[in-house]
Amino acid sequence: MFWRGVIGYLPVNIVQGLVGLLTIVTFTRLLTPGQFGDYAIGFAVMSLVHTSVFTWNEAAMARYWPSEDLRDGGADHAAAIYRTWLILLAAVPLACIVALALPLNSGLKLAIVAGLAAVLPRTFAKLAQERRRAAGEVGGSATIDLVQTLGGFMIGAGLVWAGWGGAGPLAGFGFASLICAVWCFRSEIGKAKGGRFEAVRLQRHAQYGVPLALSLILSLILSSTDRFLLAAFLDEAAVGAYHAGYSLANRTLDVAFIWLGAAGGPALVMALERGGRDELITAAREQASLMILLTVPAAVGLALVAAPLSHLMVGDGLADSAAQVTPWIALSGLLAGLTTYYFNQAFILSQRTSLLLLAMAAPVIANIILNIILIPRFGLHGALWATLASYALGLLTAAILGRRSLPLPLPWLTLAQAVGAAALMALVVSRIPALGGLPELIAKAAAGAAVYGLIVYLVDAGEFRSRAEAVLRTLRARNAT
Repeated sequence: MFWRGVIGYLPVNIVQGLVGLLTIVTFTRLLTPGQFGDYAIGFAVMSLVHTSVFTWNEAAMARYWPSEDLRDGGADHAAAIYRTWLILLAAVPLACIVALALPLNSGLKLAIVAGLAAVLPRTFAKLAQERRRAAGEVGGSATIDLVQTLGGFMIGAGLVWAGWGGAGPLAGFGFASLICAVWCFRSEIGKAKGGRFEAVRLQRHAQYGVPLALSLILSLILSSTDRFLLAAFLDEAAVGAYHAGYSLANRTLDVAFIWLGAAGGPALVMALERGGRDELITAAREQASLMILLTVPAAVGLALVAAPLSHLMVGDGLADSAAQVTPWIALSGLLAGLTTYYFNQAFILSQRTSLLLLAMAAPVIANIILNIILIPRFGLHGALWATLASYALGLLTAAILGRRSLPLPLPWLTLAQAVGAAALMALVVSRIPALGGLPELIAKAAAGAAVYGLIVYLVDAGEFRSRAEAVLRTLRARNAT
C-alpha cells in the first residue's frame, strides 16, 4: 500500500511543488508587502479555525475507516462523521462575525473573511479525501488535491489581478474546494446511507480526535505565532517578508513530507490493523529510511541556494529578506516534517493522542517566550532563531514521549549516511562561484544532486539500491519466461 501511494501521489505532489513556487512568484509580485502580510494572516486564521473546529472529526474518519469498512461498509461510521460535520458548520459564521467586529484594516478583514468562507467547502472535501486515502483509493484522493491546488492558484491569481488584494488567494482556494465538494458529495454521502448516528461512536471519535486537533492547534500556533508577533512588534511588511522566505523553504520541503505522509500514514494504520506489530515495524523502518534520504539533502540544498532561489522566485521588495529567512526555515522545516510525519505517528497508531498534545505543548510555550524575547531585540532574525530552537525541542519531545506510546524504529545508519552525503554535497556546492540568478541555481542544484545521488548509490544507503536491483532481477526473470 505504501509504494502504491508513493507512486500514485508523486505527480500530484510535483504539481503542488510547482504551484507552491508559482504562488510565491505570482503573489509577491501582484501584491504589495502589506497585502501579502494580510494574506499570510488570513491564511493563518483560516487554518486555525479549520483545525480547532473540524480536524478532530476528519482525524476520526481517517483512523477508523480501515476497520469500519470491514463491518458494514462503513455506513455507521460515515453517518456519524457527516452528521457531526453539519453541526460543526455553525462555527464558521460566528467566526466571521467576530472577525468583522475587530478593529482591523479593511484589507485584512476581507482576507480573514475570505479564508473563513473557504473553510465551508474545504472541510467536506477534506473528509472525502481522508476516507479515500484511508481506503487506499489513491486516484480519488490525488484528484481532490490536484483540483484544489491548480484551481485554487488559477482562480486566486485572477482575483488578485481583479483587485481583491490579500483576500484573492484565499477566495480562490475556497472556490476550488467548492468544486471538489460538489464532485464528491453524492458518492460520499452515499457511504452513510442506512447508517446509524450513535452517541457511543461519537464519544469514541471525540476521545481520539479532540486531543489530536488540540495538538494541531498548538502546531499552528507554533508555526504562526511569529507572524502575529512580528506584526505587533514591527509591521505587516515584516510579516510579508518573513512569510515569503518561510513559504519558499517550507513549501518546498512540504512537497516531500506531504507526499510521503499521504502514502505512509494510511499504510502504517493498515499494517497495524491487519498485520500486527511486526508488520508495522517493518513498514515504519522502510518509510523512515526513505523520508530521511529524500528530505535531509532537500533541506541542505535549500540552504545552499537560498540567495539565487529567492531573487529568482520572490518579488524585488521581498527577495533580500527571503534569502535570509530561507536557510533557517529549511532546517526548521526538516525538523518539523520529521516530527509530524514520522515521530508523531506513534501517538496516532496507539490512539494515545493525549500524549501528542503534551508533546506539542513544550515547543509552543518555548516558541512564544523566545519570540517575545528575541523579536524586539533582533527583529526578523529573532523570529528565525526562536523557530529553529522550538522545532528542535518539539522533535526531541515527540521522540521521547513516542517511545512510551508505541516505539517506532529509527534507522540510525541511514541517517548517518544521508547526513554524511549531504555534508560532502555542501562542500562541493560551496565551491561553485556566485553566478547569480538562474545560472547559479541550476549549477548548484545539478552539482548537489549528482554528488549526493552518487554517494547514496555507492554506499547503498537504506539498502534501496539492493532492493531496486532485486526487483529488476525479478522482472527480468518474468520476462524471460
